Formats: sequence, C-alpha cells, structure tokens
Amino acid sequence: MTGTTPLSVSWTIAPQPVGSAEAAALLREYLTDVADRWHLMHDGRRCTPEEIDGYLAEDPSDSLDPPAGVLLVARRDGDPMGCVGLRWFDRERGTAELKRMYVRPAARGNGLAPALLGAAEGLAREWGAERIVLDTRKDLVEAIRLYTRHGFTPVPRYNTVDENPYAEVWMGKELQA
Repeated sequence: MTGTTPLSVSWTIAPQPVGSAEAAALLREYLTDVADRWHLMHDGRRCTPEEIDGYLAEDPSDSLDPPAGVLLVARRDGDPMGCVGLRWFDRERGTAELKRMYVRPAARGNGLAPALLGAAEGLAREWGAERIVLDTRKDLVEAIRLYTRHGFTPVPRYNTVDENPYAEVWMGKELQA
C-alpha cells in the first residue's frame, strides 16, 4: 500500500510483526506519548522507562498479530515513521477495532495519519468488516479531530473498563463496500 500526500511525501505502508524491533520501537513511542500526556495532565510529570515497561507488559499488542489482527507500519525512504493496528473486535458482527495509531513527530503534518487510517480501513474492507470502532481519551484532541474528519462518529461504549480503563471516547464508522 502506498499513499501520496498533497506535499508529495510518499509513504509505503505494510504489515509488520509486532515483535520486530521496528514495531516494538514504534509501539513504545506510542505508549510513551499517550502515557506522558496523561501523567502530565494528572500529576505534572512524565513517565519513567520502568513505568512504560510495566504498561507494555500489562497491555501487550500481541492481538495485532495474525490471525487476530495486523500492525501496519508506514515508512518514508525506508524509515519507519508511524503505525496503526487493526484487529477483529467481533468477527460475527463484522466489527474491526482500530488500535495504536501513532505518527512520529518528524512525520506529523505530512498526511501520514490519514494514509494510515485509509490503509486500515481498506484492510478492514478486505477482511469483510462492515464497521470499525475505536476508543480514545478526551485529551487526545488531535486524534479525535482526525477520526471525525474521516467519518467516525460517537458510538456507545463497546468495551469494558477492564479492557481499557483510560477510554473516555468511543467512535465508529460504517464501511462502504
């Protein structure tokens, strides 16, 4: 999958095993970014590396490996610049779930987030999914704006507090065939 932005930045987006070094680095950066935001807002500090290790152990991304899901990694000139996960949430009802959307700061503002989102939606359609759902937090305003711009709308909570105790916003999108 390749996307080109209006700024003529070309992205190559392809599946990557969650356990690969590049995927692990992107997922760690993603978690550090969202955890730091939460901690800065709630207790005025950044996370320690040990806390990030603990969060990664508590909530591994192994559901983003086949057959349950996939992690898509975007590259520019061979360098990994972002990722997005897609997994089945409810296969019987045709519902996929978007997870772990992340764009490295150096790649922000160049159309990578929409390219990743489009690649995930295309893959969900290939799987036969009829809708995509996601959860996020209220303070991740850039993510909420992105999802809203791309047709996601609020939906009722679809997961439990145990599955994601930090979720505050739930969104979904019906996929066109």
